[in-house]
Amino acid sequence: MALLHCPSSCFALPCNPKSLSITSCNSRSNIITFSSLLSTSTSPHSLSSSTNLIQSAFPKGGLSMTGIAKSMRRLVVCEATTPGKKPDSAQKRARQAEKRRIYNKSKKSEIKTRMKKVFEALDLLVKKNGAEASEILGVEKLIGEAYSSIDKAVKSGTLHRNTGARRKSRLARRKKAVEIHHGWYTPTTVSA
Repeated sequence: MALLHCPSSCFALPCNPKSLSITSCNSRSNIITFSSLLSTSTSPHSLSSSTNLIQSAFPKGGLSMTGIAKSMRRLVVCEATTPGKKPDSAQKRARQAEKRRIYNKSKKSEIKTRMKKVFEALDLLVKKNGAEASEILGVEKLIGEAYSSIDKAVKSGTLHRNTGARRKSRLARRKKAVEIHHGWYTPTTVSA
């Protein structure tokens, strides 16, 4: 009787094994013995009838077993995998995606916060009756900080460039509306 262990790799069995023991990768207590599974007197299809036994021993893709039918008759290839485990490259991609998601989330949150501060400052200026033109300088500083954070997010790929342009335009339009409201800016009409 031969004991074979599948450490998440492939192995090939000899052509005529008398008995086969397979142990699970996770627990060494699950040893399944298939005595005389591939004897010389049985048909070449006797391995396919044992698939149900193997699937009950290794549930949910713990072991995949295929026969090779060309020149190497009755050769069995088994591959043991842990269910739900990703390959190393997929794990790395998942780690990178999570890192980018957190970074992008913080940048977007920063942009929203800066835009909200600008809108609140502009709303206060609209509600204020005797507002001076010099009071817009504080708002312009906030707008500059918002523009900077938007440009950085576009440069790093967090925001699409059109989205960044739309948000900057939204800030500029709101500022211009406040200036027009107080009479600090009069739009020029183009005569045709």
